[in-house]
Amino acid sequence: MTVIQKKPVNPIAHLTPEDIEQIGVELDAIRQEVIDSRGAADAAYIRKVIGTQRKLEVGSRAVLLFSLFPPAWIVGTAGLSLAKILDNMEIGHILHGQWDWMRDPKIHSTTWEWDHVTPSKQWQHSHNELHHNFTNVIGKDNDLGYGIMRVDEDQPWVPFYLVQPLWNFVNACFFEWGIAAYDLELRGAIKRGRTKDPKFRTEAKAVLKKLRRQLTKDYVVHPALSGPSFLHTIAANFTANLVRNLWSHSIIMCGHFPEGVETFEKRSIDGETKAEWYIRQMLGSANISGSKLMHILSGNLSHQIEHHLFPDLPSNRYSEIAPKVQALFEKYDLNYCARPLVPQVYSAWHKVVRLSLPNGWLASTTPKNAPKQLVKLYKMTTGGPRVRRALQRQAA
Repeated sequence: MTVIQKKPVNPIAHLTPEDIEQIGVELDAIRQEVIDSRGAADAAYIRKVIGTQRKLEVGSRAVLLFSLFPPAWIVGTAGLSLAKILDNMEIGHILHGQWDWMRDPKIHSTTWEWDHVTPSKQWQHSHNELHHNFTNVIGKDNDLGYGIMRVDEDQPWVPFYLVQPLWNFVNACFFEWGIAAYDLELRGAIKRGRTKDPKFRTEAKAVLKKLRRQLTKDYVVHPALSGPSFLHTIAANFTANLVRNLWSHSIIMCGHFPEGVETFEKRSIDGETKAEWYIRQMLGSANISGSKLMHILSGNLSHQIEHHLFPDLPSNRYSEIAPKVQALFEKYDLNYCARPLVPQVYSAWHKVVRLSLPNGWLASTTPKNAPKQLVKLYKMTTGGPRVRRALQRQAA
């Protein structure tokens, strides 16, 4: 995942300045075509999805009133998991402003709140304003590894990164909590001693308020309504949250972190034009191929490339424009990174594991030399920076 500027073969070196500007023109045309044609069918789509999600949630919670009985627990938990996935993944696009053009105050980015422990306003800042502007720029886009993982070969390896796969799995299980801490910039606030800053305290209070609301809803009110099924309903709600977290984490990892996705130097965006921004979105994202149901359950983030190019377009239109975008990649000889779900998840996790180890260690390890490689890894782990650098040079 070496930044694109330091690769032996730069995948955009063949593009002339005129090519880049023309790509921008053609992408602008695709975007404008959707804006000019969006209307009643799009509005009906999002209203139908919202209606379906609400009925599914209410129906599932009703079934969980009888979760003491295993069939009711299974059906209710499955339905609630699906409802939470729809709420976060597809309906959550309301927070991107994708449906603001409808002028419906109930379906608007300024009023919508979702089933998540992080308040929508804080998520919109970290995601819409920071991530989408600085996609995959090392040192600017904190979504890249969420500030807790090694995400680039040029990032010095230290023994702490060996636990990166475990840390990533824990983060996946409690993803909404990790996102809340990330949106609050909790790690940075503690590190810089600004936890008493008025702005931070205000935002922290908002997170705690939302957190109490979510915990009360899932682990007090609804279980209490279940009477003798109290503990079973708590287990069902916990399981539904776990399923939603694992699913959303997997989809987001597939769109941002698999092999084939490019990263960029901070200095490379100085004076960046809109067309150059488009190029960065094209190469800094990946898609998941699959069925229509797959696209809906992923919140159409299976079309992550199209989403990063046009984050404010209605998500139901991404599948329509994807072939046009892919044709543009082919026209200019660019890599359109797309795989089915399982290979894409594997690719993302492979990168997590690969970068948790010293550069080249995983690729150079075979069953025959594994004992020798483990000794080398032990020395790098227990030795100081000089030992690590020396051993790393030997490997290079």
